[in-house]
Amino acid sequence: MARSYGVHAVEVTAIQAGTATINFRVVDDAGCRWFAKVYRGELERERAAIELAEFARQGGVPVPEVRRTLDGELIDERAPMSLWEFVDGETAEGGISGARWSAVGAVLGRLHRRLAKHPAAAPTLRAAVGVRDVGQAWQSFDRIIEGYGNRATLTRFEQWAWEAAKERRGLLDRAAAILAGLPELTVQVVHGDLASPNLMLCGDQVAAVIDFQPPAPRFAAWEIARIGCDPRTVMLGDEWISGLAELLIAYREEHPAARVDDLVSTVAAGCAYTLASTYPLAEPLDDPVAVTPTLEVYGRARHDAALRMLERLEEVRDRLS
Repeated sequence: MARSYGVHAVEVTAIQAGTATINFRVVDDAGCRWFAKVYRGELERERAAIELAEFARQGGVPVPEVRRTLDGELIDERAPMSLWEFVDGETAEGGISGARWSAVGAVLGRLHRRLAKHPAAAPTLRAAVGVRDVGQAWQSFDRIIEGYGNRATLTRFEQWAWEAAKERRGLLDRAAAILAGLPELTVQVVHGDLASPNLMLCGDQVAAVIDFQPPAPRFAAWEIARIGCDPRTVMLGDEWISGLAELLIAYREEHPAARVDDLVSTVAAGCAYTLASTYPLAEPLDDPVAVTPTLEVYGRARHDAALRMLERLEEVRDRLS
């Protein structure tokens, strides 16, 4: 850090968060705090993600400022690492409630309004069936079900994942019908991974949006659902139904050009996407090291939230229309 950034660290503390990076809280000799990310993946992708974060920050989105190296680079490739201002707050993993709904909606609307101007792709309309390839999902679920069925013994989580996979496979026709019944939806550059771990809150305000993905066009309704219908929030109770309406009102105030079809279709798109997703049901088969107690809790919540959204889908549609 001293060589590449001119920052002299006097305290370095590992932060137990993140999967693609190793993260640290750093205090320098002037008392300033920094957030250091050490990369394990492809640096070109990471650089593109940082550039997207900078683009969003320049549009007024609360994104931590990245500190460039003494040579003006976003990433010190010798480490390899990036260095950011440290933001106080907590992630939204405890769920969204109360006044936070409007605060999150306003920041999300500002984010999408800004990213709609990104040169990588202009907003366009596409058939909603593109939200999730349900045909491919059939094969994925069949593989998982067969994989667990071929094992002599299963852990408790593996047994649960096997049963959940069979239940979700039986709902794929409904997921396909939900998407087929939606109007064309907006596809544009989005954050790419806007789940609750990547949204920092301080009180009732959004402190920061973090961990962008490289710029790529995705369905805006899908991204709204990722945070507005996050499993951790849906499983808190029924407040998510009225809270999501507040989020969408605040979103539209910040992003007046947003199409009503996208907003009304948020829960349907999120429900169908989650029903047809194998994550993290497949992790014990594909990436056993990634299966932690935290992931197991999240997996169960994600499954239950998908079923809850499906059960309440018509009610929520009426509430949002």
